[in-house]
Amino acid sequence: MTTGKTLLITGVSSGFGRALAQEALTAGHTVVGTVRSEKDRRDFQSMSAHSAFGRVLDVTHFDAIDGVVSDIESTAGPIDVLVNNAGYGHEGVMEESPLSEIRRQFDVNVFGAVAMMKAVLPFMRARRRGHILNITSMGGHITMPGIAYYCGSKFALEGISEALGKEVKPFGIHVTAVAPGSFRTDWAGRSMKRTPRSIADYDAVFNPIRLAREEKSGKQLGDPTKAARAMLAVIAAERPPAHLLLGSDALNLVRAKLSALDDEIRAWETVTVSTDG
Repeated sequence: MTTGKTLLITGVSSGFGRALAQEALTAGHTVVGTVRSEKDRRDFQSMSAHSAFGRVLDVTHFDAIDGVVSDIESTAGPIDVLVNNAGYGHEGVMEESPLSEIRRQFDVNVFGAVAMMKAVLPFMRARRRGHILNITSMGGHITMPGIAYYCGSKFALEGISEALGKEVKPFGIHVTAVAPGSFRTDWAGRSMKRTPRSIADYDAVFNPIRLAREEKSGKQLGDPTKAARAMLAVIAAERPPAHLLLGSDALNLVRAKLSALDDEIRAWETVTVSTDG
């Protein structure tokens, strides 16, 4: 029997979810991981005969989530930590990208995560303890052309995480939004959904960004295993942060954004306060 915690991690087939599951198992935790197929479930459970439990779940099947979480609570034990990792990136100029794509992006990245949180909260609240980690992105703080829908979903999850953290703090439950920069995961590879290009006016602003992303895929600075260890440190912390950036690129870009925002606020301060009274 492990004396560690029980983690429920969505999307453990690859990327951050897989890396975190591996590191958590190595550290003596129990991991329940959601996957999209029976084959992936068997593959995940092969990581540990006694501590890795797979559940087939699509986080957009909202009606199924409560039942799966209740089953985990009664069979694998109390969920100490929920890690909302399941998600994907949509790439596409906004004018070119259909509304169906933003609906799908929010269904997975936002509504799926919220549904998971709503399912675990009654149990955590009854125990007066728990921790929720939402994997967002530096794209939840900064933006760039061509990923408007993705950034929108991650900005939304950042805001929801922060507000929820204030709601559940009195019950001993922590919420941390973890915002990675560029890591060697498959986010920019086969996992990314790309809307076909159709408007030449956007070529100059968008094509160099797409090219740079494709060239960098697989060679990013960030190490998913080190990200997993950072998340385990947050889980172990007595006072975990509401927001955590991962990677020096995220740190530099978010700091630059905050500095530019402060400059803009100062430049327009007279207009801002002119509306009082």
